[in-house]
Amino acid sequence: MAKTSLIMKAERLQKASKFKTRVYSRCKLCGRPRGFLRKFQLCRLCFRELALKGEVPGVIKASW
Repeated sequence: MAKTSLIMKAERLQKASKFKTRVYSRCKLCGRPRGFLRKFQLCRLCFRELALKGEVPGVIKASW
């Protein structure tokens, strides 16, 4: 789990709202800043877990 203080800091609007490159994204479920998938707003770990459960619409496990 990410630190609560860092999650709150990322949610606050600062000068970063003026400078788009300063804003960093965090996972909506766990708050992880790395391995973030913009399309789903999740980190890779949460995405994989939800995709395997079938809770992410339009995502299926590849098999070939």
